[in-house]
Amino acid sequence: MHIEFSRFSPDDVEALVDFLTGQEWPFHAGVQEPEAVRKRVADGGYDDEESRTFWVLADGERAGLVRLQDLADDTPLFDLRIGREWRGRGLGAEAVAWLTGYLFAELPHITRIEGTTRQDNHAMRAVFRKSGYAKESHYRESWPGRDGTVHDAVGYAILRRDWLSGTVTLPDWDDEPR
Repeated sequence: MHIEFSRFSPDDVEALVDFLTGQEWPFHAGVQEPEAVRKRVADGGYDDEESRTFWVLADGERAGLVRLQDLADDTPLFDLRIGREWRGRGLGAEAVAWLTGYLFAELPHITRIEGTTRQDNHAMRAVFRKSGYAKESHYRESWPGRDGTVHDAVGYAILRRDWLSGTVTLPDWDDEPR
């Protein structure tokens, strides 16, 4: 499978609306409404000085979406969505490897990249680990689900120096004063 990344264009708004509203996103909060997506595009929420969005193209088809956020900060965040029919094929790991390299290469001021997922999103957690990201946080009962269940959220990050050296520096989890 050939994977490419193509920058989102405002001309892609209807494709974006279809992508975000045409399928279930079990590990993303809220339901996307078409008009809300269109408004966010019009307001620059998918491409401006603080954010950039890219299509994940698998063999030329729009298979996923990478949205990079807080680009003026030294620690940007990202949202990754892989379309239902493309899940389980390694696109998540390819996308995280790509976005990590892209951010560190394009934005020399950033020192780290963060991402958060629900505790029960085992596939995404495996992608983080495979991509050199370290678990840095665990937020108990902080991610409301559509059915009213409140899930734990787990945060991961990669440091520029770890990315450059190919290592993973784990947090000191035993730093509480006695």
